[in-house]
Amino acid sequence: MMNHNPLKKLVELQKQGKSVGIYSVCSANFYVIEAALKRGKEDGSCVLIESTANQCDQNGGYTGMKPIDFKKFVLGIADKVGFDTAKLFLGGDHLGPLTFAGKNEAEAMADAEELIRHYVGAGFTKIHIDTSMKVHDDDPNTRLSDAVIAKRGARLARVAEETYRKLLEEQPDAIAPVYIVGSEVPIPGGAVGAEDQGVQVTRVEDFKNTVATFHQAFLDEGLEQAWDNVIAVVVQPGVEEKDSGCTEYDREKAKDLMASIEAFPNLVFEGHSTDYQTKIKLRELVEDGVGILKVGPALTFAMREGMFALEQIEKELLYGTDLTPSNFAAVLDEAMCAEDKHWKKHYQGNDREIRMKRKYSFSDRCRYYMPTPTVEAAKERLIGNLRTLGIPLNLLSQFMPIQYTKVREGLLVNDPEALVEDRITNTIDEYLYATHQNELM
Repeated sequence: MMNHNPLKKLVELQKQGKSVGIYSVCSANFYVIEAALKRGKEDGSCVLIESTANQCDQNGGYTGMKPIDFKKFVLGIADKVGFDTAKLFLGGDHLGPLTFAGKNEAEAMADAEELIRHYVGAGFTKIHIDTSMKVHDDDPNTRLSDAVIAKRGARLARVAEETYRKLLEEQPDAIAPVYIVGSEVPIPGGAVGAEDQGVQVTRVEDFKNTVATFHQAFLDEGLEQAWDNVIAVVVQPGVEEKDSGCTEYDREKAKDLMASIEAFPNLVFEGHSTDYQTKIKLRELVEDGVGILKVGPALTFAMREGMFALEQIEKELLYGTDLTPSNFAAVLDEAMCAEDKHWKKHYQGNDREIRMKRKYSFSDRCRYYMPTPTVEAAKERLIGNLRTLGIPLNLLSQFMPIQYTKVREGLLVNDPEALVEDRITNTIDEYLYATHQNELM
């Protein structure tokens, strides 16, 4: 028995000609997740939250959380907010040998299988299978063939199906996972040197070949039923963030690709790196067949903007007092300079340009440093100082004018953490405008 996954309704509505999609929160940040759940509760809509293979894996990933830990983390926030968990979907993104690519195929794929077991076994119900990256013993001078990618992907799908059947024995009401295949996108965390490379829309023939090759690989593994649960293919519709801008969606350039999805009654497109598109462009993507909009850096970028704005308020308020300033921005930059592995290869330029990018780049590599103990302590000091002194409306108007208006109208409490989360909500609302996802459930 397989329990129907509500996300399949997304495909049904799209095929009925309805412009309904869902945005996917790709973040492990507490404020981001809480903002998404609060807004989902207000909107009466479902919420999709995803963890990438490098964030959470069987060894903890860079967050220190295994998939089951991430699930508990999200459920704890949902409980705090009072969000209906029947409307909460958890996904695993880029699941495959990504973080094991330095190993030979046998070992890398064995680790990838274990990764899948952890995600599906924890009850994640949206699984992006990504086997597009080369492992150590793949020929470095030869393009990885679609057949190899699909064969490895089907192998992981078989493990997912086996794991789900075991899960059903313990949890008879467990929802069957749906699958996403394909990887016409940068690796998790963003492109390297994206400003110097043009963004190419996926060619129709490449998209169709991906579908055909994966379909055959699933059949070869005896996974006919699992193929029925493949709901989306990742494509590049021509969008990507840059350090100080983004490549906007261009309907004309993507029209052939978008028209091609009509030949596949059980599939929609999944679009990665939709960050910083305008709400109009996001809506166009959904209207054109991109049913799943992935967003990550734009949400933590908004959170960082909120924190920097609060620090500006703090600086004005602390003048002439004996309170210790948080120095939040400086502490964050110190943490980034002390350990540069999360941003070094992403930021190019002279010292002045790189300094600017560390703080303000749209790729938002500083999100990796928010959990650092020194940064966390600075954040807590900033919040504490502002709660001690209170935030006067004139400074709120100066540095967070949208939140000022909401406070004046009685829609938002004048509390520093509430203000930061509402800044994130500004971005979330652009996705809700595009997706109409309250029609999914």
